[in-house]
Amino acid sequence: MREYLMPILLVASLALTGCNKAKSPEDVSKDVAKAEQKADNEVTKSEERAKSALDKSYAKVNDQEIKFNNDAAHQTYNVDIAKADGNRKVALAACESQSGPAQQACRDQAEADYQAARADAKATAEAAVQQK
Repeated sequence: MREYLMPILLVASLALTGCNKAKSPEDVSKDVAKAEQKADNEVTKSEERAKSALDKSYAKVNDQEIKFNNDAAHQTYNVDIAKADGNRKVALAACESQSGPAQQACRDQAEADYQAARADAKATAEAAVQQK
């Protein structure tokens, strides 16, 4: 068995010493340049994928923000109309204390104020609505 063990150990030691042989500076330089180029390419591709993913996410967030702002404008319009309706009812009730032409003038003023408040609410809402 010793006869076979020695040649096997000799071949194994030669094989192992051959694996750790230093390369020439030119070969090392080429390998380093190749590795750097590959690393740069991987980083560039990763950055491009990240930018694309972030752009898609930003578009989704931007769409949601626009939707939110438009919903807020619509709800603000509804509140403004409710206030105008309430103010009109109060003004018309107050007009009941007057009689004749004064009562009609009061009603006309209440109606004019109501129409102006509705127009203002509509203009404000239209200005607040955002387009894509």
